[in-house]
Amino acid sequence: MEIEVLVPDIGDFESVDVIDILVKPGDTVRAEDSLITLESDKATMDIPAPRAGIIGAISVKVGDKIAEGGRILLLELVDAPVAPATAAASAPAPVAAPPATPAPEVSATPPAVAASAAPQAVRVPDLGDFPEVDVIEVLVKVGDEIDADTALVTLESDKATMEIPAGLSGRVTRVLVKLGDKVATGSALVEVSGSAVAAPAATAPAVAAPATPAPAAVAAPAVSASPPALAPSKPALPPSAVSMAPADSHSLEAPPAQGRLYAGPAMRKLARELGVDLTQVAGTGRKERIVRQDIVGHVKKVLTAPPAAASGKFGLPEQPSVDFSRFGETDTQPLSKIRRITGQNLHRSWITAPHVTQFDEADITELEAFRKAQSAAAEAAGTKLTLLAFLIKAVTVALARYPDFNASLSADGESLIFKKYFHIGMAANTPRGLVVPVLRNADGKGLLALAKEVRELGTKARDGKLTPAEMQGGCFTISSLGGVSGTGFTPIINVPEVAILGVSPAAMKPVWQNGAFVPRLMLPLSLSYDHRVIDGVAAAEFTRCLGQILGDIRQILL
Repeated sequence: MEIEVLVPDIGDFESVDVIDILVKPGDTVRAEDSLITLESDKATMDIPAPRAGIIGAISVKVGDKIAEGGRILLLELVDAPVAPATAAASAPAPVAAPPATPAPEVSATPPAVAASAAPQAVRVPDLGDFPEVDVIEVLVKVGDEIDADTALVTLESDKATMEIPAGLSGRVTRVLVKLGDKVATGSALVEVSGSAVAAPAATAPAVAAPATPAPAAVAAPAVSASPPALAPSKPALPPSAVSMAPADSHSLEAPPAQGRLYAGPAMRKLARELGVDLTQVAGTGRKERIVRQDIVGHVKKVLTAPPAAASGKFGLPEQPSVDFSRFGETDTQPLSKIRRITGQNLHRSWITAPHVTQFDEADITELEAFRKAQSAAAEAAGTKLTLLAFLIKAVTVALARYPDFNASLSADGESLIFKKYFHIGMAANTPRGLVVPVLRNADGKGLLALAKEVRELGTKARDGKLTPAEMQGGCFTISSLGGVSGTGFTPIINVPEVAILGVSPAAMKPVWQNGAFVPRLMLPLSLSYDHRVIDGVAAAEFTRCLGQILGDIRQILL
């Protein structure tokens, strides 16, 4: 029996890059063996085999972009109830299957389904957290002949747009929505007669998407019998592959020769933040839509262009290009994608949020004695009780007492969004670069549970197995150099968070107590905060509170 191995949930990313293929057809793999490596803007991750089996046809190659639900490869199960030869004989040839294949549990039956006599309704797929979205384009009309990949309508939420493919073939008998309507999950869009049900659109492999639009985009004007605006050959992506479209009804218009410019809400917001005129940006996305790389590339082009006549204004100085080989031997190596993106994010944070850093110390003498005394209990629970677990717990208590630190500034800078949850990020250095896994609901977990989760996330970060979902939703970040060296540093805020705690190695110091100097283990703390939200007094009170909690860990019970 053969099953499809699909891309799992990849969080908010439309698509990610395939950077390595770790198997080849004919290989035998065990459950959890890595198959391919994917890379997003934030991390790399290996996709494991869901079951033991033999690798069949591989649907991707290095350099491809693939979305959630996209097919990676076919896997012939070796632990199936029937013998592999019997299963193979009863299953259709996997390589010849069309891109939109049935779900794994029915892959042993022929994909074709008898045409239905009664009209069938095509409905809106799961919209996630959005109760309803707008219909901004209707792409078919009554009488159109459609197939499974034909886009029916374009929907737009506050964050992005998506085209809804038919998922079946036949003739459109009714169009049930119009431009400007609002629809919800399950709303009927069109009715189709003479239809043969195809695979659900959400399971269509993302790797096949580029092959369909390319010829359609060229052939449609020449062979379509309907007006161009209603041509049913318009290419579509599955709902999981989100494409950006205009954020509002007054889309920017370019010169007639270029046509309409498309940019989604996030791209328009980014353009406003960077002061970019979208009419000057060439879109490289589907249907010439403007994507992030287009805006970033435009900014780079402007910044690296030769300076024009002096305007009397200050701007970013041009970085000179230096030929270092003139001074000796050099070796140029490209930055990894994670390091490059991390650098861009940190630079954006540094120039966006006015940083101020509050330095303090916490006396952790008693805490360290307690930690060592509990090491045996921690080992019995299958973990190691580290200082980071105490820091996370103490931070959640301090955040509850000072809610401004557990907030984010709204995009327009007019409001403060207070979070009722406590998700703590921990900066982790890996061979691929800096990543920040997030421990969710840290306030409701004990020290041993936190220590175990810290250890698990740290291992996944080093092995490149973190998922995007495990690096999202943080409220406050801890960056610890306790195992390295130093006496203090200024960490950069992980915007949209408003503060970050830097922790340096603890050291024994003489502290004046009761008329004498006594040796105490002191922990250096560095709190960087966004001065737009937090003032110096609040920062000093926060670090003092944190020091008091770490000095007497019983306060986490209050």
